[in-house]
Amino acid sequence: MSLNLGDQFPNFQADTSIGKIDFYEWLGDSWGILFSHPADFTPVCTTELSAVAKLVPEFAKRNVKPIALSCDSTESHKQWITDIKAYGKLDDFNYPIIDDEKRELAVKLNMLDKDEIGAAGLPLTCRAVFVVDHSKKLRLSLLYPATTGRNFTEILRVIDSMQLTDRKKVATPADWVQGQECMVQPSVKEDELAKLFPSGVTNVELPSGKQYLRKTNV
Repeated sequence: MSLNLGDQFPNFQADTSIGKIDFYEWLGDSWGILFSHPADFTPVCTTELSAVAKLVPEFAKRNVKPIALSCDSTESHKQWITDIKAYGKLDDFNYPIIDDEKRELAVKLNMLDKDEIGAAGLPLTCRAVFVVDHSKKLRLSLLYPATTGRNFTEILRVIDSMQLTDRKKVATPADWVQGQECMVQPSVKEDELAKLFPSGVTNVELPSGKQYLRKTNV
């Protein structure tokens, strides 16, 4: 399945480390981040799941629920969680890991890395990231190779940008972080600026003379 930004993310049912779930029901009115892993008891994956466990409060502030996927059984996941907690010095592990031992969901969502072959001779699951909003629309899709761990601070930054730009007619510039100036969207007319951006708008002077680079604080 090929998913484009803005597409309805497919619902699915799965067994997980917290029991059976229906993805839509589990998500409720929250946003969700689904991220996949090649296998349990692997080094990079252990660091990633530990990192996300530490960031759960940050995701919660943004009304985002994390859920992982790995191509092993629920029983294996539960054993692996003990290692993840030990590695991260965690008291708790408070998000689910999907059982995809048959690789059905990995295939359905096109999560396979054809350049990385596992011990069984099958392509490993790549490090996919899907961010789904409260209306179940796909808002972000990232595919990392199996050998490269993800930067979840960057993923939080992108979620901040998407949630802000849903509310305000702005776009966020390169390397933007929450609290910094944004760019007014080009579609906003001059006579709308005062109402939409009471804090004011600054035009950046450019050699072209075109006033398309407009900054504001929101």
